[in-house]
Amino acid sequence: MVDSATRFRFASHAPQVKPCDDVRMSGHTASDDRETFRGVVADFARSVVAPVIGEKYEKGEFPVDLVEQMAHLGLFGLPFPESIGGGGGDLLDFGIALEEIGRVDSSLAITLEAAVSLGATPIHRFGSASQQDRWLPDLISGRALGAFGLTEPSGGSDAGNTQTTAAVIGDSWQLNGEKCFITNAGTSLTVFVTATAATGVREDGRQEISTILVPTGAAGLDVGPAYSKVGWRCSDTRPVAFVDCQVPLDNVVGERGRGYAQFLSILDEGRIAIAALSTGLAQGCLDEAVRYSKQREAFGRPIGAHQGLAFQIADMAARVHTSRLAWEDAAWRCVNRRPFKQQAAIAKLVSSEAAMDNARTATQVFGGSGFMNDAPVGRFYRDAKVLEIGEGTSEIQRLLIARELGLPL
Repeated sequence: MVDSATRFRFASHAPQVKPCDDVRMSGHTASDDRETFRGVVADFARSVVAPVIGEKYEKGEFPVDLVEQMAHLGLFGLPFPESIGGGGGDLLDFGIALEEIGRVDSSLAITLEAAVSLGATPIHRFGSASQQDRWLPDLISGRALGAFGLTEPSGGSDAGNTQTTAAVIGDSWQLNGEKCFITNAGTSLTVFVTATAATGVREDGRQEISTILVPTGAAGLDVGPAYSKVGWRCSDTRPVAFVDCQVPLDNVVGERGRGYAQFLSILDEGRIAIAALSTGLAQGCLDEAVRYSKQREAFGRPIGAHQGLAFQIADMAARVHTSRLAWEDAAWRCVNRRPFKQQAAIAKLVSSEAAMDNARTATQVFGGSGFMNDAPVGRFYRDAKVLEIGEGTSEIQRLLIARELGLPL
């Protein structure tokens, strides 16, 4: 939990975004401070990201320049303590940043989310002192990105069934296996991939799973070409293979045999972050639908004057409001060290389905124009579906909620 005296600073990232100059806020802030911060990030998203993201998206280009500007804003260090160079914020602040960037483009938002939640957080929370000294300064500043390899071709939701292995060979781990759908795995800023691997067998006969850090450029690390994706086209997503890949024994992140448990503890917070991102996409769809329904005319009136359409847009607003309440409640519980597993799953489920529903409705509001790639709602529609899949599918969220209710599953 961030102390109320802790503060973070956002540097000016570009001349046209004046509100970013000299903004200071408390990590444990009053609502007006959080809204000031929301305005800073929203201004960045509208004035810097929105004008250029469409072209980059269609090219499938990883937007290094925008990532660097997010780094200048301090967003990659936002939820980390000031004592290690971070911003001194918390999960609520981070969620606000993801929501406002996701309101314009969620592929850029997922780049930030994965870099913080899956790249830097495992090192900050579980890494050794030497690992933290080596990697955290660049990760927190946004000068470098880390990736996390969990999902494998043979299993998605069954992430505990890890086929990747790591054996002790002399003074090294030798990794063999494959990971897929790995975010930030092959960018020009990527410095390592952290991977879960089976490192032995536990006393109960189950796999011992550890997390091992593999620097980019390590012999035997094969980062594949970027996937051709339906959406998230500005996000870097690739397969990764380990072929007799050797790294030092002290590259284990955290305790040997605790890799999967460590990941699960991070995943609950990651679900809140994805819920905030999803809320942003749902809000972006609402913004576009309201704007277009006021401008576009049919039968002599703006289409928003027709009750059939107006009611659909009202439903969109209700979904956004519900989603925002859900992720903020889960984040508040996490920040204040209250139980939040069920609330995180609810937030992720509700907000991802709201994003999908709002994207579908917004595209319908736009009609034929919404089917064109140059319309933001077209991008939103392409991006929304993966939110019901990544960080745990909707089915997994329902399973988690049911278990937390005590049902005998």
